[in-house]
Amino acid sequence: MIAYLKGTLLAATDKAMIVLTKGGVGYEVFASTPVLASLPAKGGELAVYVHTRVLEGGLELYGFGTLDELNFFRTLISIEKLGPKKALAILSRFNPGDLREIAWREDAAALASVPGIGPKSSRQILWFLKEKVHGPAGPEAAPPPAGGGAQGEFMDALAGLANLGYSDDEVRPLLREVMEPEPDLDAASAIRMVLKKIAAARK
Repeated sequence: MIAYLKGTLLAATDKAMIVLTKGGVGYEVFASTPVLASLPAKGGELAVYVHTRVLEGGLELYGFGTLDELNFFRTLISIEKLGPKKALAILSRFNPGDLREIAWREDAAALASVPGIGPKSSRQILWFLKEKVHGPAGPEAAPPPAGGGAQGEFMDALAGLANLGYSDDEVRPLLREVMEPEPDLDAASAIRMVLKKIAAARK
């Protein structure tokens, strides 16, 4: 299987690029809008991580700028009835960090804004992502338990929000707002409530 390509850009469209390797072979590689937008000028050097899809008529290649994007693509296409085109459409609208935040705050409406993704599909995708996504770089980045009780849940939530890129000063007051009235609230629920507050404040 082809897992990585390095070469020069021979041509590009709004859906794919052709990567010419040093061996003289040109590969058509489908990619998301952000990846295609970041390509060098024709003849420039580039390198992409690749997912290879085996079909009866040959191979389809999908290219990504980072391993995180590649892994997220593979997570998305493992969802029933969600093929590579819809997965690329999602990654064209949201980067992996955005998708982790959407999963945390259970924002099905955000996913439904992607062309081709309806309300029912967005809820299915969200449910699947909640099971698979644990932090900014996958399960290994999830914060360890910080102790039992409300204080432990507070610190777990604080660590989780920090992993999502929020500063302590920004989220600590919001965490207090949501957790003080509900001392039995778990960290995951607290994070979702804080993210909803942040999203509402930005509108």
